[in-house]
Amino acid sequence: MTSILDRFIRYVKIDTQSQHDSESYPSTAKQLDLAKLLEKELRELGLSDVELDQYGYVTATLASNIEKDCPTVGFIAHMDTSPDASGENVKPRIIENYDGKDILLNEEENLILSPQVFPNLLKYKGESIVVTDGTTLLGADDKAGIAAIMDAMRYLLEHPEVKHGKIKVGFTPDEEVGAGVEYFDVPKYGADFAYTIDGGETGELEYESFNAAGARLIIKGVSVHPGTAKGVMRNALLVAMEFQSLLPVFDRPEHTEKREGFIHLTQMSGLVEEAQLNYIIRDHDRQLFEAKKQIVRDAADYLQTKYGEDVVELEIKDQYYNMGDVLKEHPEVVELARAAYRDLGIEPREIPIRGGTDGSRLSFMGLPTPNIFCGGHNGHGPFEFLSVSGLEKSRDVIVKIAELVALEN
Repeated sequence: MTSILDRFIRYVKIDTQSQHDSESYPSTAKQLDLAKLLEKELRELGLSDVELDQYGYVTATLASNIEKDCPTVGFIAHMDTSPDASGENVKPRIIENYDGKDILLNEEENLILSPQVFPNLLKYKGESIVVTDGTTLLGADDKAGIAAIMDAMRYLLEHPEVKHGKIKVGFTPDEEVGAGVEYFDVPKYGADFAYTIDGGETGELEYESFNAAGARLIIKGVSVHPGTAKGVMRNALLVAMEFQSLLPVFDRPEHTEKREGFIHLTQMSGLVEEAQLNYIIRDHDRQLFEAKKQIVRDAADYLQTKYGEDVVELEIKDQYYNMGDVLKEHPEVVELARAAYRDLGIEPREIPIRGGTDGSRLSFMGLPTPNIFCGGHNGHGPFEFLSVSGLEKSRDVIVKIAELVALEN
């Protein structure tokens, strides 16, 4: 195995799944297991200002090896994995010289990673990929990004002939639950601009993201014995179903693509007495984003009129905004990444993220932060896989950006 693949395998075996609605930060203490390892490895590599702070952020500095002043660039990745699938006891499997056929992930469950379902697999025929055993996610989102950053720092330290300015490293918790930079101190971090290494396929360069909000609907019912329920019972579960029926069918994620936004029911729970619905609301266009939030409010208003305001309670909270609104004011940051890609023979694939990264919030916090690929596919589930060449090229892009910052200033 290559050094960078060794790193990746080591990191994914540490369970760092984050948790929605936690009252702690990070949302799960186990994320600190990886944070402590990264702190140790950064010190061993020889970076300075290595810190693991009270919030679980790991930061460090690679000192400049040139005399002239140039901007400080940051590289950031998140340590947590998604709550959507288990990250415990991950068993990665390396498939060398992939033959383009179905991959049996789990015989007991008859779980198959097939190019008929995931045609992107065929792009890696003849190459090495890393897959799961079908019982967990892999964790390439975003431990591939961490491995790429760490190995880029190793390379720069071992190759002083590559000239670079000051570089800042940052690893964050809780990105997957929308709180990755809740306490991130941008001035203390000290970068002029940064890149998250949190994308997918080789060549992806992302500088637009969704505008995002979360919505929670709580419905109060009246529970009595069904034998004497006439005129008395109010079934909160049925009211919840009624609310969902008021939302537009084709605004669901399974019917949308490209720049189309959605209203996505992520969780539904309850009993006759009380029910809860959780949604995420997404759109690249700010006006359409606000319109989708209004659709949700209008549905709640209708049910409040029908059943009473004390029956239906809605809360909507904005989570992050489209980083493109900030990055259009800093085109040089995106152009630097484009130049790095092309110097390495990688054609940029500039697409809007159908999601968000820490960079979405960081850009609005004063740190312009586009997103760079790291080779992962099918995140958040057992069909996740990693392109080893994509991981290696991600590292190379980081090194090239560091070099270009020094050359161009």
